Amino acid sequence: MESLNEVWESVCSFCKKEISEVAYKVWIDSLSPVDLTDGDAILHVRTSFQRTVILENYATLLVDAFESVLGFKVKLTVVTDDDKTLPVRRISFSANMSDYDYTFDTFIVGSSNRFAHAASVAVSEKPSVVYNPLFIYGNSGLGKTHLLHAIMNRMKKKFPLKAILYVRAEDFTIELIDALKRGTNNTFHEKYRTVDVLLVDDIQFIAGKESTQEEFFNTFNTLYQSGKQIVLTSDRPPKDIQTLDERIRSRFESGLIADIQPPDFETRVGIIQRKAQSLSIELSEDVVFFIAEQLKTNIRQLEGVVKKLQAFIMLEGEQATIQVAQAAIRDIRNDSRPEPVTIDKIIQEVARTYAVGVDDILSKKRDAPISYARQVAIYIVREITGLSVSAIGDNFSGRDHSTIVYAIQQIEKKMEQNSHEKAVIADIIKNIRE
Repeated sequence: MESLNEVWESVCSFCKKEISEVAYKVWIDSLSPVDLTDGDAILHVRTSFQRTVILENYATLLVDAFESVLGFKVKLTVVTDDDKTLPVRRISFSANMSDYDYTFDTFIVGSSNRFAHAASVAVSEKPSVVYNPLFIYGNSGLGKTHLLHAIMNRMKKKFPLKAILYVRAEDFTIELIDALKRGTNNTFHEKYRTVDVLLVDDIQFIAGKESTQEEFFNTFNTLYQSGKQIVLTSDRPPKDIQTLDERIRSRFESGLIADIQPPDFETRVGIIQRKAQSLSIELSEDVVFFIAEQLKTNIRQLEGVVKKLQAFIMLEGEQATIQVAQAAIRDIRNDSRPEPVTIDKIIQEVARTYAVGVDDILSKKRDAPISYARQVAIYIVREITGLSVSAIGDNFSGRDHSTIVYAIQQIEKKMEQNSHEKAVIADIIKNIRE
Protein backbone atom coordinates (compact mmCIF):
# COMPACT_ATOMS: atom_id res chain seq x y z
CA MET A 1 0.00 0.00 0.00
CA GLU A 2 1.31 3.41 -0.96
CA SER A 3 -0.62 5.54 1.48
CA LEU A 4 -3.10 5.62 4.29
CA ASN A 5 -5.66 6.58 1.67
CA GLU A 6 -5.22 3.27 -0.17
CA VAL A 7 -5.37 1.28 3.07
CA TRP A 8 -8.60 3.02 3.95
CA GLU A 9 -10.07 2.38 0.48
CA SER A 10 -9.40 -1.35 0.95
CA VAL A 11 -10.89 -1.30 4.46
CA CYS A 12 -14.01 0.36 3.09
CA SER A 13 -14.30 -2.21 0.30
CA PHE A 14 -14.15 -4.98 2.91
CA CYS A 15 -16.86 -3.36 5.03
CA LYS A 16 -19.11 -2.66 2.05
CA LYS A 17 -19.36 -6.40 1.37
CA GLU A 18 -20.30 -7.23 4.95
CA ILE A 19 -23.15 -4.82 5.74
CA SER A 20 -26.12 -3.25 3.99
CA GLU A 21 -25.65 -0.33 1.63
CA VAL A 22 -27.60 1.99 3.93
CA ALA A 23 -25.57 1.00 7.02
CA TYR A 24 -22.34 1.49 5.09
CA LYS A 25 -23.41 4.88 3.72
CA VAL A 26 -24.62 6.25 7.04
CA TRP A 27 -21.90 4.94 9.38
CA ILE A 28 -18.73 3.63 7.69
CA ASP A 29 -18.72 6.25 4.95
CA SER A 30 -18.95 8.98 7.60
CA LEU A 31 -15.50 7.97 8.91
CA SER A 32 -12.20 9.29 7.64
CA PRO A 33 -8.69 8.08 8.48
CA VAL A 34 -6.41 10.25 10.59
CA ASP A 35 -3.37 8.09 11.33
CA LEU A 36 -2.06 4.53 11.29
CA THR A 37 1.08 4.10 13.38
CA ASP A 38 2.49 1.15 15.34
CA GLY A 39 -0.75 -0.80 15.12
CA ASP A 40 -2.95 2.11 16.22
CA ALA A 41 -5.65 3.07 13.72
CA ILE A 42 -7.18 6.47 14.41
CA LEU A 43 -10.39 7.37 12.57
CA HIS A 44 -12.40 10.57 12.64
CA VAL A 45 -16.16 11.09 12.66
CA ARG A 46 -17.94 14.36 13.17
CA THR A 47 -20.17 13.80 16.20
CA SER A 48 -20.03 11.88 19.48
CA PHE A 49 -23.39 10.34 18.62
CA GLN A 50 -21.94 8.82 15.45
CA ARG A 51 -18.90 7.56 17.36
CA THR A 52 -21.08 5.80 19.94
CA VAL A 53 -23.11 4.01 17.31
CA ILE A 54 -20.02 3.02 15.30
CA LEU A 55 -18.10 1.67 18.30
CA GLU A 56 -21.11 -0.25 19.58
CA ASN A 57 -22.05 -1.79 16.24
CA TYR A 58 -19.14 -1.70 13.82
CA ALA A 59 -15.87 -1.76 15.81
CA THR A 60 -15.36 -5.51 15.29
CA LEU A 61 -16.05 -5.17 11.58
CA LEU A 62 -13.50 -2.35 11.25
CA VAL A 63 -10.82 -4.24 13.19
CA ASP A 64 -11.41 -7.31 11.02
CA ALA A 65 -11.22 -5.16 7.90
CA PHE A 66 -7.87 -3.63 8.90
CA GLU A 67 -6.53 -7.10 9.71
CA SER A 68 -7.67 -8.39 6.33
CA VAL A 69 -5.89 -5.55 4.55
CA LEU A 70 -2.74 -5.26 6.69
CA GLY A 71 -2.30 -8.80 7.96
CA PHE A 72 -2.31 -7.80 11.63
CA LYS A 73 -4.80 -6.52 14.20
CA VAL A 74 -5.00 -2.84 15.03
CA LYS A 75 -6.13 -0.91 18.07
CA LEU A 76 -9.07 1.20 16.95
CA THR A 77 -9.63 4.77 18.16
CA VAL A 78 -12.40 7.06 16.90
CA VAL A 79 -12.08 10.80 17.51
CA THR A 80 -14.70 13.50 16.95
CA ASP A 81 -15.05 17.24 16.56
CA ASP A 82 -16.23 17.31 20.17
CA ASP A 83 -12.79 16.23 21.41
CA LYS A 84 -11.07 19.32 22.73
CA THR A 85 -7.74 18.28 21.26
CA LEU A 86 -9.15 18.45 17.73
CA PRO A 87 -9.42 21.90 16.09
CA VAL A 88 -12.48 22.43 13.90
CA ARG A 89 -10.39 22.50 10.74
CA ARG A 90 -9.32 18.86 11.18
CA ILE A 91 -12.10 17.49 9.03
CA SER A 92 -12.31 14.80 6.35
CA PHE A 93 -9.29 13.09 4.78
CA SER A 94 -6.98 15.78 6.03
CA ALA A 95 -3.60 16.37 7.54
CA ASN A 96 -2.10 12.91 7.56
CA MET A 97 -3.35 11.78 4.16
CA SER A 98 -1.01 11.31 1.21
CA ASP A 99 -0.05 14.57 -0.48
CA TYR A 100 -0.34 12.67 -3.78
CA ASP A 101 -4.10 12.59 -3.56
CA TYR A 102 -4.94 16.05 -2.44
CA THR A 103 -2.65 18.75 -3.78
CA PHE A 104 -2.64 21.07 -6.76
CA ASP A 105 0.72 19.59 -7.75
CA THR A 106 -0.89 16.22 -8.40
CA PHE A 107 -3.90 17.59 -10.24
CA ILE A 108 -3.30 17.11 -13.95
CA VAL A 109 -4.38 20.28 -15.74
CA GLY A 110 -5.78 20.23 -19.27
CA SER A 111 -8.20 22.15 -21.43
CA SER A 112 -11.13 20.39 -19.76
CA ASN A 113 -10.38 21.63 -16.24
CA ARG A 114 -7.96 24.56 -16.57
CA PHE A 115 -10.48 27.23 -15.61
CA ALA A 116 -11.72 25.37 -12.52
CA HIS A 117 -8.14 24.65 -11.46
CA ALA A 118 -7.05 28.28 -11.86
CA ALA A 119 -10.05 29.51 -9.89
CA SER A 120 -9.35 26.99 -7.11
CA VAL A 121 -5.71 28.08 -6.87
CA ALA A 122 -6.75 31.73 -6.73
CA VAL A 123 -9.21 31.04 -3.91
CA SER A 124 -6.62 29.08 -1.95
CA GLU A 125 -4.16 31.95 -2.23
CA LYS A 126 -6.62 34.78 -1.49
CA PRO A 127 -9.67 33.40 0.32
CA SER A 128 -12.66 35.77 0.51
CA VAL A 129 -10.92 38.18 -1.83
CA VAL A 130 -11.60 36.57 -5.21
CA TYR A 131 -14.44 34.31 -6.36
CA ASN A 132 -16.73 34.02 -3.36
CA PRO A 133 -18.56 31.75 -3.58
CA LEU A 134 -16.73 29.48 -6.00
CA PHE A 135 -19.08 26.90 -7.54
CA ILE A 136 -17.47 23.97 -9.41
CA TYR A 137 -19.62 21.51 -11.32
CA GLY A 138 -19.11 18.43 -13.48
CA ASN A 139 -19.89 14.74 -13.70
CA SER A 140 -18.68 12.23 -11.12
CA GLY A 141 -15.03 11.18 -11.28
CA LEU A 142 -13.61 14.30 -12.92
CA GLY A 143 -11.71 15.81 -9.99
CA LYS A 144 -14.12 18.12 -8.14
CA THR A 145 -13.38 16.55 -4.76
CA HIS A 146 -9.66 16.60 -5.54
CA LEU A 147 -9.85 20.36 -6.04
CA LEU A 148 -11.72 20.86 -2.76
CA HIS A 149 -9.05 18.96 -0.86
CA ALA A 150 -6.29 20.74 -2.76
CA ILE A 151 -7.79 24.08 -1.69
CA MET A 152 -7.93 22.85 1.90
CA ASN A 153 -4.38 21.50 1.76
CA ARG A 154 -2.96 24.75 0.35
CA MET A 155 -4.84 26.92 2.83
CA LYS A 156 -3.69 24.88 5.82
CA LYS A 157 -0.10 25.53 4.84
CA LYS A 158 -0.55 29.17 3.89
CA PHE A 159 -3.06 30.12 6.62
CA PRO A 160 -2.49 27.68 9.50
CA LEU A 161 -4.74 29.60 11.90
CA LYS A 162 -7.80 29.56 9.69
CA ALA A 163 -10.64 27.19 10.62
CA ILE A 164 -11.40 25.15 7.50
CA LEU A 165 -14.36 22.81 7.28
CA TYR A 166 -15.05 20.25 4.56
CA VAL A 167 -18.40 18.46 4.46
CA ARG A 168 -20.49 16.53 2.00
CA ALA A 169 -23.98 17.98 1.60
CA GLU A 170 -25.43 14.59 2.46
CA ASP A 171 -23.58 14.58 5.79
CA PHE A 172 -24.68 18.17 6.44
CA THR A 173 -28.27 16.92 6.13
CA ILE A 174 -27.67 13.94 8.42
CA GLU A 175 -26.07 16.16 11.07
CA LEU A 176 -28.91 18.67 10.87
CA ILE A 177 -31.53 15.96 11.39
CA ASP A 178 -29.53 14.63 14.34
CA ALA A 179 -29.23 18.14 15.83
CA LEU A 180 -32.97 18.73 15.52
CA LYS A 181 -33.75 15.42 17.20
CA ARG A 182 -31.24 15.94 20.02
CA GLY A 183 -31.89 19.65 20.52
CA THR A 184 -28.25 20.55 19.77
CA ASN A 185 -28.97 23.26 17.21
CA ASN A 186 -26.58 25.70 18.90
CA THR A 187 -23.72 23.23 18.64
CA PHE A 188 -24.55 22.69 14.99
CA HIS A 189 -24.59 26.43 14.32
CA GLU A 190 -21.34 26.90 16.22
CA LYS A 191 -19.67 24.29 14.04
CA TYR A 192 -20.77 25.60 10.66
CA ARG A 193 -21.15 29.34 11.17
CA THR A 194 -17.84 30.14 12.87
CA VAL A 195 -15.39 28.73 10.31
CA ASP A 196 -13.22 30.81 7.99
CA VAL A 197 -13.61 28.51 5.01
CA LEU A 198 -16.53 26.18 4.21
CA LEU A 199 -16.04 23.54 1.50
CA VAL A 200 -19.19 21.63 0.54
CA ASP A 201 -19.16 18.62 -1.78
CA ASP A 202 -22.20 17.54 -3.83
CA ILE A 203 -24.36 20.49 -2.84
CA GLN A 204 -27.13 19.23 -5.17
CA PHE A 205 -28.17 16.85 -2.38
CA ILE A 206 -29.82 19.66 -0.40
CA ALA A 207 -32.28 20.32 -3.23
CA GLY A 208 -35.89 19.63 -2.29
CA LYS A 209 -35.10 19.29 1.42
CA GLU A 210 -36.79 22.35 2.88
CA SER A 211 -35.29 22.26 6.38
CA THR A 212 -31.80 21.60 5.05
CA GLN A 213 -32.07 24.38 2.48
CA GLU A 214 -33.28 26.85 5.10
CA GLU A 215 -30.41 25.94 7.41
CA PHE A 216 -27.84 26.14 4.62
CA PHE A 217 -29.23 29.48 3.42
CA ASN A 218 -28.76 30.95 6.90
CA THR A 219 -25.30 29.38 7.24
CA PHE A 220 -24.29 30.73 3.83
CA ASN A 221 -25.50 34.24 4.66
CA THR A 222 -23.77 34.27 8.04
CA LEU A 223 -20.43 33.24 6.54
CA TYR A 224 -20.69 35.41 3.43
CA GLN A 225 -21.61 38.54 5.37
CA SER A 226 -18.68 37.87 7.71
CA GLY A 227 -16.28 37.76 4.75
CA LYS A 228 -15.66 34.01 4.91
CA GLN A 229 -14.81 31.87 1.88
CA ILE A 230 -17.32 29.34 0.51
CA VAL A 231 -16.53 26.70 -2.15
CA LEU A 232 -19.17 24.33 -3.48
CA THR A 233 -19.23 21.41 -5.91
CA SER A 234 -22.14 19.86 -7.75
CA ASP A 235 -22.87 17.46 -10.57
CA ARG A 236 -24.75 20.24 -12.40
CA PRO A 237 -24.88 24.06 -12.51
CA PRO A 238 -27.25 25.92 -10.16
CA LYS A 239 -29.77 26.60 -12.92
CA ASP A 240 -30.20 22.86 -13.50
CA ILE A 241 -30.85 21.91 -9.85
CA GLN A 242 -34.60 22.00 -10.29
CA THR A 243 -35.82 22.15 -6.69
CA LEU A 244 -33.13 24.40 -5.32
CA ASP A 245 -34.55 27.34 -3.37
CA GLU A 246 -34.37 30.46 -5.56
CA ARG A 247 -32.71 32.44 -2.76
CA ILE A 248 -29.93 29.85 -2.57
CA ARG A 249 -29.64 29.62 -6.35
CA SER A 250 -29.11 33.37 -6.57
CA ARG A 251 -26.38 33.17 -3.89
CA PHE A 252 -24.59 30.41 -5.79
CA GLU A 253 -24.79 32.34 -9.07
CA SER A 254 -23.48 35.54 -7.48
CA GLY A 255 -19.94 34.19 -7.41
CA LEU A 256 -17.86 32.35 -9.99
CA ILE A 257 -19.18 29.20 -11.68
CA ALA A 258 -16.57 26.88 -13.19
CA ASP A 259 -17.19 23.59 -14.95
CA ILE A 260 -15.04 20.50 -15.39
CA GLN A 261 -15.45 18.45 -18.56
CA PRO A 262 -14.19 14.91 -19.33
CA PRO A 263 -10.41 15.00 -19.86
CA ASP A 264 -8.95 15.19 -23.37
CA PHE A 265 -6.46 12.59 -24.60
CA GLU A 266 -3.34 14.46 -23.47
CA THR A 267 -4.76 14.98 -20.00
CA ARG A 268 -5.72 11.31 -19.73
CA VAL A 269 -2.17 10.34 -20.68
CA GLY A 270 -0.79 12.64 -17.99
CA ILE A 271 -3.12 11.18 -15.36
CA ILE A 272 -2.06 7.62 -16.21
CA GLN A 273 1.64 8.49 -16.17
CA ARG A 274 1.29 10.37 -12.88
CA LYS A 275 -0.45 7.45 -11.21
CA ALA A 276 2.08 4.93 -12.56
CA GLN A 277 4.93 7.04 -11.22
CA SER A 278 3.31 7.27 -7.79
CA LEU A 279 2.97 3.46 -7.70
CA SER A 280 6.55 2.94 -8.91
CA ILE A 281 5.64 0.96 -12.02
CA GLU A 282 6.80 1.51 -15.56
CA LEU A 283 4.30 1.58 -18.40
CA SER A 284 5.28 1.71 -22.04
CA GLU A 285 3.93 4.49 -24.20
CA ASP A 286 1.84 1.94 -26.12
CA VAL A 287 0.13 0.75 -22.92
CA VAL A 288 -0.46 4.30 -21.68
CA PHE A 289 -1.97 5.36 -25.00
CA PHE A 290 -4.10 2.21 -25.13
CA ILE A 291 -5.60 2.89 -21.70
CA ALA A 292 -6.17 6.56 -22.56
CA GLU A 293 -8.06 5.56 -25.72
CA GLN A 294 -10.23 3.03 -23.93
CA LEU A 295 -11.34 5.13 -20.94
CA LYS A 296 -12.37 8.67 -21.80
CA THR A 297 -14.83 10.01 -19.25
CA ASN A 298 -13.74 9.12 -15.72
CA ILE A 299 -10.45 9.89 -13.98
CA ARG A 300 -11.11 7.36 -11.20
CA GLN A 301 -11.33 4.61 -13.80
CA LEU A 302 -7.99 5.65 -15.32
CA GLU A 303 -6.27 5.54 -11.93
CA GLY A 304 -8.06 2.30 -11.06
CA VAL A 305 -6.66 0.56 -14.14
CA VAL A 306 -3.12 1.57 -13.20
CA LYS A 307 -3.63 0.22 -9.66
CA LYS A 308 -4.99 -3.01 -11.14
CA LEU A 309 -1.90 -3.26 -13.36
CA GLN A 310 0.30 -2.81 -10.30
CA ALA A 311 -1.49 -5.74 -8.66
CA PHE A 312 -1.00 -7.92 -11.73
CA ILE A 313 2.69 -7.03 -11.82
CA MET A 314 3.41 -7.48 -8.10
CA LEU A 315 1.12 -10.37 -7.20
CA GLU A 316 1.00 -12.42 -10.38
CA GLY A 317 4.31 -11.57 -12.00
CA GLU A 318 2.66 -10.26 -15.14
CA GLN A 319 4.26 -7.82 -17.55
CA ALA A 320 2.40 -4.59 -18.26
CA THR A 321 1.41 -5.47 -21.83
CA ILE A 322 -1.59 -4.27 -23.79
CA GLN A 323 -3.21 -7.69 -23.23
CA VAL A 324 -2.83 -7.33 -19.45
CA ALA A 325 -4.13 -3.76 -19.69
CA GLN A 326 -7.20 -5.09 -21.52
CA ALA A 327 -7.89 -7.44 -18.62
CA ALA A 328 -7.43 -4.62 -16.10
CA ILE A 329 -9.79 -2.35 -18.04
CA ARG A 330 -12.37 -5.12 -18.20
CA ASP A 331 -12.16 -5.58 -14.43
CA ILE A 332 -12.40 -1.85 -13.74
CA ARG A 333 -15.40 -1.43 -16.01
CA ASN A 334 -17.14 -4.26 -14.21
CA ASP A 335 -16.15 -2.92 -10.77
CA SER A 336 -17.36 0.57 -11.60
CA ARG A 337 -20.84 -0.35 -12.73
CA PRO A 338 -23.34 1.45 -10.53
CA GLU A 339 -24.53 -0.66 -7.66
CA PRO A 340 -28.17 -1.62 -8.03
CA VAL A 341 -30.40 0.87 -6.28
CA THR A 342 -31.87 -0.68 -3.16
CA ILE A 343 -35.26 0.02 -1.65
CA ASP A 344 -33.47 1.03 1.56
CA LYS A 345 -31.59 3.74 -0.33
CA ILE A 346 -34.80 5.05 -1.89
CA ILE A 347 -36.63 5.20 1.43
CA GLN A 348 -33.67 6.90 3.11
CA GLU A 349 -33.49 9.65 0.46
CA VAL A 350 -37.25 10.22 0.55
CA ALA A 351 -37.17 10.38 4.36
CA ARG A 352 -34.47 13.06 4.28
CA THR A 353 -36.27 15.09 1.66
CA TYR A 354 -39.57 15.17 3.54
CA ALA A 355 -38.01 15.29 7.04
CA VAL A 356 -39.61 12.12 8.34
CA GLY A 357 -38.07 8.97 9.77
CA VAL A 358 -37.26 5.88 7.74
CA ASP A 359 -39.12 3.83 10.36
CA ASP A 360 -42.12 6.13 9.98
CA ILE A 361 -42.34 5.42 6.25
CA LEU A 362 -42.37 1.69 6.93
CA SER A 363 -44.77 2.00 9.87
CA LYS A 364 -48.58 2.00 9.98
CA LYS A 365 -48.69 5.69 10.96
CA ARG A 366 -51.23 7.72 8.99
CA ASP A 367 -50.11 11.29 9.75
CA ALA A 368 -50.42 13.31 6.53
CA PRO A 369 -46.68 14.11 6.09
CA ILE A 370 -45.69 10.48 6.74
CA SER A 371 -48.41 9.06 4.50
CA TYR A 372 -47.39 11.36 1.67
CA ALA A 373 -43.67 10.52 2.02
CA ARG A 374 -44.62 6.83 2.02
CA GLN A 375 -46.58 7.26 -1.21
CA VAL A 376 -43.63 9.05 -2.83
CA ALA A 377 -41.29 6.25 -1.76
CA ILE A 378 -43.63 3.63 -3.19
CA TYR A 379 -43.89 5.55 -6.47
CA ILE A 380 -40.11 5.93 -6.79
CA VAL A 381 -39.50 2.26 -5.95
CA ARG A 382 -41.83 1.34 -8.82
CA GLU A 383 -40.12 3.83 -11.18
CA ILE A 384 -36.55 2.81 -10.41
CA THR A 385 -36.73 -0.90 -9.64
CA GLY A 386 -39.61 -2.03 -11.79
CA LEU A 387 -40.74 -4.41 -9.03
CA SER A 388 -44.23 -5.83 -9.20
CA VAL A 389 -46.96 -4.24 -7.08
CA SER A 390 -47.06 -7.25 -4.79
CA ALA A 391 -43.28 -7.23 -4.33
CA ILE A 392 -43.36 -3.52 -3.46
CA GLY A 393 -46.09 -4.20 -0.92
CA ASP A 394 -43.94 -6.89 0.70
CA ASN A 395 -41.15 -4.33 1.16
CA PHE A 396 -43.50 -1.81 2.75
CA SER A 397 -44.52 -3.86 5.78
CA GLY A 398 -46.78 -6.19 3.81
CA ARG A 399 -49.15 -3.60 2.41
CA ASP A 400 -51.71 -5.05 0.02
CA HIS A 401 -52.01 -4.66 -3.73
CA SER A 402 -54.71 -1.98 -3.64
CA THR A 403 -52.75 0.23 -1.21
CA ILE A 404 -49.68 0.23 -3.47
CA VAL A 405 -51.71 0.96 -6.60
CA TYR A 406 -53.52 3.80 -4.81
CA ALA A 407 -50.22 5.32 -3.65
CA ILE A 408 -48.78 5.28 -7.18
CA GLN A 409 -51.94 6.81 -8.65
CA GLN A 410 -51.99 9.56 -6.02
CA ILE A 411 -48.41 10.59 -6.75
CA GLU A 412 -48.96 10.48 -10.52
CA LYS A 413 -51.98 12.77 -10.05
CA LYS A 414 -50.01 15.08 -7.76
CA MET A 415 -47.21 15.37 -10.29
CA GLU A 416 -49.67 16.25 -13.04
CA GLN A 417 -51.20 19.00 -10.94
CA ASN A 418 -48.09 20.39 -9.21
CA SER A 419 -44.99 21.12 -11.26
CA HIS A 420 -42.93 21.90 -8.15
CA GLU A 421 -43.66 18.53 -6.60
CA LYS A 422 -42.87 16.86 -9.92
CA ALA A 423 -39.47 18.59 -9.86
CA VAL A 424 -38.87 17.52 -6.24
CA ILE A 425 -39.50 13.88 -7.10
CA ALA A 426 -37.35 14.15 -10.23
CA ASP A 427 -34.47 15.49 -8.11
CA ILE A 428 -34.90 12.67 -5.59
CA ILE A 429 -34.68 10.11 -8.38
CA LYS A 430 -31.59 11.79 -9.83
CA ASN A 431 -29.85 11.86 -6.44
CA ILE A 432 -30.66 8.19 -5.82
CA ARG A 433 -29.19 7.20 -9.16
CA GLU A 434 -25.93 9.13 -8.60
